[in-house]
Amino acid sequence: MITSFKKRWEISHNWQLIYPILGIIAAAFSAYLIAKAILKNQFTDNRTVYYVTLLVIGICLYYLIIGISLWCFKKLKNKWKVDYRWEYIAIFLVFAVTGSSAGRISDPFMEIIGLSKETTNGWLYWPVRILLIFPVYQVLLVLFGWIFGQYRFFLDFAIKMASRMGFGFLFRKRQ
Repeated sequence: MITSFKKRWEISHNWQLIYPILGIIAAAFSAYLIAKAILKNQFTDNRTVYYVTLLVIGICLYYLIIGISLWCFKKLKNKWKVDYRWEYIAIFLVFAVTGSSAGRISDPFMEIIGLSKETTNGWLYWPVRILLIFPVYQVLLVLFGWIFGQYRFFLDFAIKMASRMGFGFLFRKRQ
């Protein structure tokens, strides 16, 4: 069974198994968090019904997340040039960790510049936060890409994304 799994995901070294394991854990944790958010303030009087419902919804969401991820792998096969199938999992993990981290890191920066969600109009708060998140996201994307062994992919991705947003002049080679 493990041999066929390794063959299917083009895993040639046992250390590469960390990516599917982390992918499974991330999908399960995401499903749990979404199910918990769906059931917020439900079944407060009966904890058994709450936990059973949480488990059922969590399992359904887990299979949905895995299915969507596998579908995305097929769609991105020709677009992303990677050498092995397990690298798709590593890339998805980097995107997940980077997005979550950039969102968390931007909160203290917003506080430092004196903007909080409670006291600032949303029309000002969200554009400023998005502008603040963008450079943080770019740096974290390359950093986490390096940690997950996908440095070249994410460096190229960050440069392409910055260029498409009008910041390509920062990366042009000078002659």
